Amino acid sequence: MLCLPSGLKFRTQKHSVEPTFHSFVLTKEDGHRTYGFSLVFYEECRNRKICAAMQTLQAMHITELSSGQNGTPPTARKGQDGHNTRSLPRHFKLSAHSPGAALGYYDSTKDKLLVTKSISLLCQQPYLYAAKTFLTNLYKCVPRHPGPGLSLESYVYNLLYNVPVPLPGKSLKFFIPNDEPAKPPLELVIHQPMPSQELPMLDYPLKDMFTWLGADCVIQLFTCVLLENQVLLRSSDFHKLMVVSECITALLYPFSWQHVYVPILPASLHHFLDAPVPFIMGLHAHSEGGVLKIASEANLCYVDIDKQSSQFPEELPVFPHKMQFIAEIRALLNKYKVPHTGKTDNMVINHYNGDIMTSSLTLPGSGFHLPRRKHSLHDVLDWDRPEPSPPSDTLQRIVDIAKRTGVNVEDIDSIEDNNVKERVLSPQEEYQETLMFNNAIREIFLNRFVQIFSSYEHFVIQPSQDKDEWLNNRDSMHVFDKATFLSDQPTQHLPFLSRFLETQMFASLVDSKVMSTWSELDFNIRVFDQRISLLRKKVGEGIIRSTRYEPCTSIDESQKILEQRLTNVDFETNPPTEIVPHRAAYFRSFPLLDSVALNKEPAQSSRRGQTQWKYKMKSMESNGKTPAPQETQSPRPQTKLSADMSPALIAQANWTFVEKLLKDCKSKTKRMLVEKMGSEAVALGHGGESLSDVEENTLVASLCDLLERVWSHGLQNKQGKSALWSHLTMYQAVEECNDPDKSIHSNFLSPDIPNLALEIDSPTRGTDKHKSPGDRKIGPEYLRPLPDSLLFDIRNVQAMTDIKTHIGYARAWVRLALEKKLLSRHLKTLLSDTGLLKSQYKRSAFLRCEEEKEQFLYHLLTLNAVDYFCFTNNYPTTKLPYRVVIFPSRKASAATTSANSWIAISGTLCETNPVPIPKGALEFVFHHKNLGVLSTLRIGHDNTGLSPKWMVEHVVVRNEVTGHTFKFPCGRWLGRGIDDGSTERLLVGALVPHSIDSEELVESCSTPPRCRSPSIPRRPILSQVELQHMLGESVNAIVKFHYRRECQDGSLTALLCGEGGLVPSLEQIFLFGFKNQRIFGRNFYVWDYFLRVKENFEISLLEEMDEYSQRLNRDRRIHAENNRRFATLRCYCHLIDQINMFSQTLGKDGKFQLFICLATREQLLHSMLRPMSEARSTADMYEETSFLRNCTLLNFLVHILEPLSEFHIVLEKSLTHGISSIC
Repeated sequence: MLCLPSGLKFRTQKHSVEPTFHSFVLTKEDGHRTYGFSLVFYEECRNRKICAAMQTLQAMHITELSSGQNGTPPTARKGQDGHNTRSLPRHFKLSAHSPGAALGYYDSTKDKLLVTKSISLLCQQPYLYAAKTFLTNLYKCVPRHPGPGLSLESYVYNLLYNVPVPLPGKSLKFFIPNDEPAKPPLELVIHQPMPSQELPMLDYPLKDMFTWLGADCVIQLFTCVLLENQVLLRSSDFHKLMVVSECITALLYPFSWQHVYVPILPASLHHFLDAPVPFIMGLHAHSEGGVLKIASEANLCYVDIDKQSSQFPEELPVFPHKMQFIAEIRALLNKYKVPHTGKTDNMVINHYNGDIMTSSLTLPGSGFHLPRRKHSLHDVLDWDRPEPSPPSDTLQRIVDIAKRTGVNVEDIDSIEDNNVKERVLSPQEEYQETLMFNNAIREIFLNRFVQIFSSYEHFVIQPSQDKDEWLNNRDSMHVFDKATFLSDQPTQHLPFLSRFLETQMFASLVDSKVMSTWSELDFNIRVFDQRISLLRKKVGEGIIRSTRYEPCTSIDESQKILEQRLTNVDFETNPPTEIVPHRAAYFRSFPLLDSVALNKEPAQSSRRGQTQWKYKMKSMESNGKTPAPQETQSPRPQTKLSADMSPALIAQANWTFVEKLLKDCKSKTKRMLVEKMGSEAVALGHGGESLSDVEENTLVASLCDLLERVWSHGLQNKQGKSALWSHLTMYQAVEECNDPDKSIHSNFLSPDIPNLALEIDSPTRGTDKHKSPGDRKIGPEYLRPLPDSLLFDIRNVQAMTDIKTHIGYARAWVRLALEKKLLSRHLKTLLSDTGLLKSQYKRSAFLRCEEEKEQFLYHLLTLNAVDYFCFTNNYPTTKLPYRVVIFPSRKASAATTSANSWIAISGTLCETNPVPIPKGALEFVFHHKNLGVLSTLRIGHDNTGLSPKWMVEHVVVRNEVTGHTFKFPCGRWLGRGIDDGSTERLLVGALVPHSIDSEELVESCSTPPRCRSPSIPRRPILSQVELQHMLGESVNAIVKFHYRRECQDGSLTALLCGEGGLVPSLEQIFLFGFKNQRIFGRNFYVWDYFLRVKENFEISLLEEMDEYSQRLNRDRRIHAENNRRFATLRCYCHLIDQINMFSQTLGKDGKFQLFICLATREQLLHSMLRPMSEARSTADMYEETSFLRNCTLLNFLVHILEPLSEFHIVLEKSLTHGISSIC
């Protein structure tokens, strides 16, 4: 089935009958693989009965086609069916590659009937090049006429009994047939890598895969395989299917493919394509083509190798540093002169939308090939690949002269390149070149994993059970702290990494790492860990790496080892000798080999442990000695410290390390401050460019890394992976033992404990129920200060259920303390317990050097100058408690409501559903998934009961973990028949500064707000100039928001509806110049004016449409202008209707606010002003000095609002009330 995957084929001499080679793989149930190699060739069938039967079958086939098509010529029918027929058995196909009739039919009197045969080789190791050369030359060595040469059995016998698999880390020279029988055997050197030190062997040529697909497509395919998508490869060449499958899975190292792997899918198993599991399958594309039909293509990665086209799943995340990764690969391809596609498309340019559904790959000869720059990436990286031969002295002198005279050196280099191209490589040199390129490419791919997962060991959760118990409970256990690992990664890499951490191949690697606790470490992980150790020696022991792209630097060293092994052969076998003395002189076809001669195993066989090969083991070490591995040494000599040494001497002995720690702390804190201050910090002379927000998370993670390094220095007994968290938990245990009451105090309730906090407040609320409404007062006790103790934050972090490791807890605690501006204070409290400190740390530890410790805490204290949300933004799935305090009016009739009230809060991460407010309660706590930074709050009720009307002055919401408090001013009534009749208010929040304590906040919230939401003209009437300035500031703020979106801190909602925002500004402008209220009633709202304008527009539309149709025939120039005017009027009227329909709970001010927000989104704001100024109601309701009737002021409004139409405004769901875009 795999040696002849297309079955038995018949052809004539008119077809292409060149031999073809392909490989295949057999996988056992235990995962062990056996590799097969097959050479398929055609030979003449001389059996007359078979020839006659084929002629008869062909005649029956033609007759069936003719009768089925009612006289249609067979050639036409054949073109539709594509030469395959159901009349013949599946494995007896009459294949044809030409549409000509003469080529498609077999005539037994004129043509030779050829049939496929195969010679195959099975190996335990995938030595592709050796197998291909052996089989190809063995076929060519068939003697067609008498002459000298060894028999075919001799070559096969020598391969079977005298050529073993090389030992690990050794090379072996053996002999294979030549391409002609009379020529002597060829020498070929193969090798076996050292499993514990080198990459596993890969004989499949990566050059071919990059030539067929190109670097762009290979990276996309690589990403799909990493994310365990279904991968389907298609080609008419079985060899291409196997090469691409083996190469793409080899690049996964140190990970390995864990799912279905069928590089060559037999035709009888095509139904496997519908399997709902990840797979890598290769599908043979028949010569007749056809449309591929797959049951589900949503998760399918499809690559047609022959047509060089590809289709990838939707929303495929971008591989980290994809552009730089591809550039490094292309530089290596250019260095080795590998032809590849050189186009640059969207999937390379765009980091976030880089994936494409379909891409057509272009060969280098097309116009898409980019010209190579004079300074390419590999020139910068300074790779030194060993050349086949050193350059001549004459050429070197020419290069030196050229450099002095200004001649382009690249032109001179091309002379040597051309000379190299002209020289034909021997089979051994060609094979060595393939291995060297494979090694270089794989080193680049491995380097990406080393850079990304350089700190993965810190997040592996080591088991606390024995092996059997761990294996039995493996499915229900967490082995990797994914939440903490992702919190340290750059934002743009999270889409890929968050999905990759969920794959089976990543889980298998982590499982193998955990299993090393009881057994020997897997070779793949051992090499991976070695590379990580080398990286740490080079850049330091920090957990957090730089976000910059780091190219591979390990190619040279591994290339030298490989080249030395292939050049200095360790073992050599004896050449083959004749084992069939009386063989036939020649053969007309490939003969059946002598099974008797091949089954005579020699007495001293290498299979039995005794070698027949020459021992050529050569020492690679000088003087015949193997250097012992050197231990890692510290940067300074170790000094033996006695117990009675003074602090000054200890500080002096540790000065080198302490100085570096203080320098790192100072540089990290300064960099974090500069990033948060942005351009202001640069203007103050700090120098350099301000960093973007995507690096803030990495900077905070590097601070966590620094703290771990400080707490790990001088530690006497390591308690866990995180020295900082171990110290914190020990401090917690000591404090709870000294004061048991603290462990149950209400102030230390953790987020995971249900609403027990409400029980503490119930006596106070119960007492208030007995007070008269006039005596009811909201006191400071309704918003107790949040505890700022160290133990409180430790318990809050311990309650986070999505963190599994000590490293994770420590980082969450650091982020929380940094966000609360308590990091330096907490650490000072932690270090104040000198007894605990002395018991855990040596006298020479950094934490016991008083002066350096004080400087360290001082640098951390400077971070209090800026606001961080590093905890809030990095744990979106954590469930947090939120305390809500409502401050009603002090008037007796407005303080309570009989209706069923509710609130809904929106933040930067998500929003809540309506949360019921307990009856009669003005304070309550609810738990919800992390909302992020709060932006808006909606409060309302159902207007039921005897006294539903409710006057709310303020609403305060506090995150009970981070302590962030948000104040939402209202100052309006909720209820029908009062104020503007609204039963729902949208409140825009503002973060309360840390400098305002709870008592001050409560006192300010007990009085009516200065800004009301939505506002009415309570504040003093502003002048015309003040209104213009107010509107200009609000518009400028929105424009800046969109131009600086990458570093936004606030919400667009606040810029639209908050104090000084667009909505309050326009409300004041529409109220300016309003006529005496005695004519139009006591309570006038801007929404009333908008409704009257709508009526005017509807009448105007009817009248003007008739007039427009009459004038259009006379003057075509007014066509475009009137179309824009009519569209504006229709959009205005439709928007008013939608608001009246979908916002039944809103009052008139709320509807006006909603209209302004939607009109801004629909880019209607500036275009509706002139039609509104011409409306009849405008003249009736406004003075001539108003903005709508004064031409100068009207032009000002139009021009200042027009820039808002250039932006794509995205509104929060809390603002739109479900009204979609309509204009």
